[in-house]
Formats: sequence, C-alpha cells, structure tokens
Amino acid sequence: MDEGLILALLTTLFWSTVATAFKLTLRYLDFRNMLFYSSLTSFLILSLITLFKNKKIFTIRSKKEILNSLFLGFLNPYLYYLILFRAYSLLKAQIAQPLNYTWPIVLSIFSALILKSKIKKINILSLLISFTGVFIISTEGNIFKIKIQEPLGVFLAISSSFIFALYWIFNLKDKREEVEKLSLNFFFGFIYILITQFLTGSLKIINFKGLLGSIYIGLFEMGITFLIWLKALKKSKNIALTSNIIYLSPFLSLFFINLILREKILISTFFGLILIVSGIILNRLAT
Repeated sequence: MDEGLILALLTTLFWSTVATAFKLTLRYLDFRNMLFYSSLTSFLILSLITLFKNKKIFTIRSKKEILNSLFLGFLNPYLYYLILFRAYSLLKAQIAQPLNYTWPIVLSIFSALILKSKIKKINILSLLISFTGVFIISTEGNIFKIKIQEPLGVFLAISSSFIFALYWIFNLKDKREEVEKLSLNFFFGFIYILITQFLTGSLKIINFKGLLGSIYIGLFEMGITFLIWLKALKKSKNIALTSNIIYLSPFLSLFFINLILREKILISTFFGLILIVSGIILNRLAT
C-alpha cells in the first residue's frame, strides 16, 4: 500500500481528534494554561526530533533567521492558539472547528494581496461558497433571524483562520528546513506565552487530566502531526489523492465531538461544513 496514503490517513485521524481534546482539556484549565503546557510539550518534542536529526537543537546562520522565528513564533503558536483556544472556551466544538477550518480560503486572499497571485472568478465563487457555510454555522441555522449566540467566540474562531493563513504565507517564504524552523519558532512562541503568564499572573500547576490533555494537544495538534503530513506528501505515489484525504478530517471530527463530548450535531453545522469544504476544494481546483 502507498506509504504516503497511510501517513495521510494517520494525520487525518490525529487532526480529527484535536477539537474534542481542546474541549475536554478546557474542563480542567483555562485557555492560557492549556497553551502554556501544550506549547511546551510541542517545543520539547520538536527539539528532540531536531537534536536526533541534526545533532543540535538550533542551527542559526544569520540574524534574519532569528528575526523570522521571532515573528513566526509570535503568529504561531502564540497568537494563533491563544485566540483559537479562547474561541473554543466560548463555543461548542462543532462550531469552533469548522469556522477555524476556513484558513485555506483566507490563504488564497492573502496570496493575492501579499504574493501578488492572480484572483480568478472561480476563486471569488469558492470564497462566497465557504463563507456562506460560515454564516450558516455561526447562526446555527437561524439565517433569517441572523442571531449569533456567542459573537465574540465566532469572531475569534474566524480570526484564527486569518492568523494561520498569514503565518502560512510567511512560513512559505522562509526556506529553512521544516523541523529546524518549527523548533525555533516554537521556542519563541513558548517564551511569549511564558511572559504572558507572568504578566497576567495566570500560571498554575494543573491537575493530571489537564496536563495529559495539554500533552496530547502539544503532540498531535502542534507537534509531530504536521511533520507526518509533510512526510506523507513526500512519500505519496498519488499526491492528489493524499492531499484530498485531509478533507475528511473536519467530518470525522464531528463524529468524535458527538461520541465523546456528547454534542448533538446540528444539521446547520454539517451543511455549513459541506459548503466550507466545497469552497476549499473548488479553490484548489482553480489553482
């Protein structure tokens, strides 16, 4: 069997569990502490991988690389996850997860603005389709009343997609080796959250369940899963099939949300997610 396909399925499985992991962990600690312990976990595992591969944790060749990591680490993991975790603390998992999943569409907008890539009519159509899905999910199907139950949470979840898309644009322009780059980025990201914890006085020793959840998030959302995904693309015999498998993730995520969190999945969530993913696929076909 195609090794890349197996790795892509494994990536899909891991990423489909993280929305549930976010909500479970938030039962035991606040969003700042969840970010603190999960980003620490991610930094440690990425450092170990870098150490094993390069015989040292950091390889810094210029001041520009340090500045790049200072900026990228601020965007992700610090700002992106700070906003995303706060959104999850306010919203149902079935709402926060698909709203955050709009980042590939936002990426096409930033590509046009920052990388000067051309926007076609089909790109605009895909954008409209995806954000129609966002509207349906945000209103929980009450599209005529236009009533949003938790407007701050919705705003933060959508904002997180803009931040991650911006991070992705600048990350593409940074040509360093991926593991090495991520390790330094997460080092600075952890420093940012550490400073935030001290300034807000919110750093706490957490219980076992909160720590376990944070470690899981650090490993399978922030850390090794992205590296597995990159390896899947390199090893795959069919890049198109491997790339499209990842679109199963948000739908499989709804299964875990329903099974473990006991959230009753709204028809509006499922239909809105179909529109979001359809817009993303259409946008990819146009490129």
